[in-house]
Amino acid sequence: MDLIVSENFSVLSRMADNGSQKSRVLIVGGTGYIGKRFVRASLALGHPTYVLYRPAATQNIDKVELLLSFKQSGAHLLQGSLDDHESLVTAVKQVDVVISSLAGTIVRNEIIQQLKLVDAIKEAGNIKRFFPSEFGVDPDRHADAMEPINQVFVDKSKVRRVIEEASIPYTYISANCFARIFLGGLGQFGQGYIPSREKIALYGDGNAKVIWVDEDDIATYTLKTIDDPRALNRTIYIRPPANILSQKEVVEIWERLIGYPLVKKRISSEEWLKSMEGEPLGLQIAIAHAHQIFYEGCTANFEIGPEEGEASELYPDVKYTTVESFLKRYV
Repeated sequence: MDLIVSENFSVLSRMADNGSQKSRVLIVGGTGYIGKRFVRASLALGHPTYVLYRPAATQNIDKVELLLSFKQSGAHLLQGSLDDHESLVTAVKQVDVVISSLAGTIVRNEIIQQLKLVDAIKEAGNIKRFFPSEFGVDPDRHADAMEPINQVFVDKSKVRRVIEEASIPYTYISANCFARIFLGGLGQFGQGYIPSREKIALYGDGNAKVIWVDEDDIATYTLKTIDDPRALNRTIYIRPPANILSQKEVVEIWERLIGYPLVKKRISSEEWLKSMEGEPLGLQIAIAHAHQIFYEGCTANFEIGPEEGEASELYPDVKYTTVESFLKRYV
């Protein structure tokens, strides 16, 4: 099945794109969980949008339907792969900005695989902004994290240093906790994505501050930065003020919405860390990361420096989703 929009665009079409004030954006990993949101945000903000998809995607009916929906919305579909350098260079040469939304795990080594994309960007030589796949906590602030989560941050920082050494213009996005993954279960790890109406496990005293961000807002803020000189070669943190809340405060909002209290159980730090024993690597990483977030408060326990930026301050026109409005969907 051939989904590719021809790379031989008409001269008039090419001139129209080049004459636009909006940068042409390539999304790598555009059929993924966060990537599809980048595609939609890019189209919504009027950017000529290109989606790189792997040949294997055509064997997955859900991905095919998603790609076709992108095409019908005006996106250009380009077939390529991290293992096909020529296809990457060809795709990169057609755009101004590259956003990588590859999965951020070390189990399948996707983070380091981005170095292949960096090589293509270096060869193409035309990219004015690159966004490596991060969109969580800032890896440079967490290089000393516990095993095995530290390897994730080591790998992400390694990609950063290669980008910087190659003098590739960049923006790093620190988006903190995805609302649908973390907030849907009131922060409870492994308990599903719908808030409980009966009981809740609190991490410690539940008072560590956490930053919860709607995934669609992450995409909107990211796309707002791509032509903004204030975000060039900087880390931009997404910290919506109303969403800097502890797990306990989130639970209190939910209790107010449903009209009664939940039965609460506290899990000590020692109990939580002990639960890693004997688990597969991927699960150990998730448990260690949850410890960082809910016991150590890693998303909110530092000040943003003057050489960095905060998205909701840079773009006050974005009406972000608050924790309360997000939770109201489940009532």
